[in-house]
Amino acid sequence: MNLIQKCENLIRACERGELGPTAMPEDANPGFSQKKKELRIAYFTLPMALNYQRDSFAMWKAALETYNDRETQNVFDVRKAAIKPEKELRKRLLKHKLALQPNKHTDTWKRISETVLGEWGSFEKLIIASNNDFLELREMIQKTHKKDFPYLSGPKIFNYWSSILDRYAGVKLKNTEHIEIAVDTHILKCSVKLGVITPKEAEKLGRIAISEKWRKALGGSGISPAKMHFVLWFWSRNGFIYNP
Repeated sequence: MNLIQKCENLIRACERGELGPTAMPEDANPGFSQKKKELRIAYFTLPMALNYQRDSFAMWKAALETYNDRETQNVFDVRKAAIKPEKELRKRLLKHKLALQPNKHTDTWKRISETVLGEWGSFEKLIIASNNDFLELREMIQKTHKKDFPYLSGPKIFNYWSSILDRYAGVKLKNTEHIEIAVDTHILKCSVKLGVITPKEAEKLGRIAISEKWRKALGGSGISPAKMHFVLWFWSRNGFIYNP
């Protein structure tokens, strides 16, 4: 059985619930109404920039608690977060442990808020400025304003964030077939298990190179790398209980 057949089997198994629990960390969210589009995008964007080497389920739980707390909810409003004194912003981000690194995480949150407010006025207008196009958004975040979007502009988190915009934030982007697999520990294990890379390549290759190998391997199959990301993530997290 070749790789494409195994991937197709994994997709079907995921749809049937045979890969195990498929709850995503981002499922912990307020359930935004259509009227709160800006807050919805901000909610699924700003915490992403703090999600480095930490438990994603714990982080999104902290994000939900921060949003549900009247005292701290306004950190998700870039108009307020951008002008709020750093001491006050830090206090609010730390209250429910959304920020774990007091200075670095606060600075990241504030810088992104300042950039969005100063350049576009809101996250909604940022998306509009990109023409709802993944390729244009990538150019804006990863090149033109790379330094102004700490961590979010990195290839791993940017590609994952783009998938989350579509999946959770109600943002329908064009050219999503160009979104790469966001290589984390789970995707790395799957890549070796399915033979996309060797164990030695897993140690030596960078995440971008592994993403490129996945794109090449899936080429012409009709399976987007972004779709496989979620399937592979569940497969690994649940201990590979399904054999494709």
